[in-house]
Amino acid sequence: MAEPGSFERDELLAKARERAGGLTDLGTGPFLEGMDRVVDSLNADARLNDVGRFIAEERILLHVVNRLNYVHDREQYAEIAHVDVVKPVFIVGLPRTGTTILHDILNQDPANRAPLTWELMFPSPPPEAATANDDPRVAACQATIPSGDLQSTMFKAMHPMGATLSQECVVMMGETMCTPLFHNQFRVPTYQDWVDTGADWSAVYEFHRRQLQHLWWHKPGERWMLKTGAHMWGLEELLATYPDARIVFTHRDPVKSMTSYASLTALVRSRGSDEVDRVEIAADWSARLKMVLERSMSVRSAREYPDAVFYDMYFSDFVADQFAEIEKIYHALDIPMSDDGATTMRAYIADHPKGKDGIHRYRAEEFGVDPASVRREFAPYIERFGLEPEASDPQEDS
Repeated sequence: MAEPGSFERDELLAKARERAGGLTDLGTGPFLEGMDRVVDSLNADARLNDVGRFIAEERILLHVVNRLNYVHDREQYAEIAHVDVVKPVFIVGLPRTGTTILHDILNQDPANRAPLTWELMFPSPPPEAATANDDPRVAACQATIPSGDLQSTMFKAMHPMGATLSQECVVMMGETMCTPLFHNQFRVPTYQDWVDTGADWSAVYEFHRRQLQHLWWHKPGERWMLKTGAHMWGLEELLATYPDARIVFTHRDPVKSMTSYASLTALVRSRGSDEVDRVEIAADWSARLKMVLERSMSVRSAREYPDAVFYDMYFSDFVADQFAEIEKIYHALDIPMSDDGATTMRAYIADHPKGKDGIHRYRAEEFGVDPASVRREFAPYIERFGLEPEASDPQEDS
């Protein structure tokens, strides 16, 4: 018998099906296994307060409802299955290595198509290019984004929020119930253990492709521009699903990356829990990120991918001259840059100087991060890419 106040999978499924207008088909794949694991871990590990329980339930329901709608829309519009996904661009790397601002800049090029926050929150019916600017789902999404309080102000300095901003594939992965997003938002280590070592990532990318087809069908661009560090977990399966992928791999001093990500995770979890251990968070995520980073490097080294293209981007180079690095990316991936694209990207860079949305301040010692230990742990990676230690300035932007 379930503990009072605990989450129950069947009860959540019933609520989601009611919200989805009675839809019941979740499609194929190990969706329910992932849902069982995250529900069990929320109950056993998460230490949620009442606000956290509400946030967690709404997070789970959102992904279940979306999956029901994706499956239903594919049945209603069979032609979605014929949409091609050609040479998609993926931005991949450790957290806090410049991926968010890089993605936002690239999304200013009208030729590039990124999933937008509102599209991933409310993907059904498939978005339409002709009505995208006036779609009522934009306002509905924006209304869910907190603003004005200290936490939201701090979060904005770390990670910009907005209904029409580009969104990460890690959110899309929620529709498979296999995503590192949950352990970032909630303390669910036993669930994340499964994500790290036991999950079927081929099923994640099979559904990811369906999602891209769905979003592109009536709102295409010239190419997909996608981003999340979570692709390190399934890089092999990503390349099997998209053998012609273009991958920008970002690199940075791991000390900064680990500390900054621990700071972000601690802030996110503090909305829903009164027991947030910053030292535990840093140690836990550092070990997991080291593992998946090594896995992704092994995938790259194991064999050739003749149809794929990789470009390694260094955070220090990107900070020094953002547009120069953008030009190198376009050249390396053989992407044409129009005058309009160059103009809009340059304008965005000029309008978003470092610190515009605030400064993300953190110190390694606040999270029990010992720089020398981190550099020893990540020594093979640091040596492979010649990463220099960054200055110990306590303020940093992502």
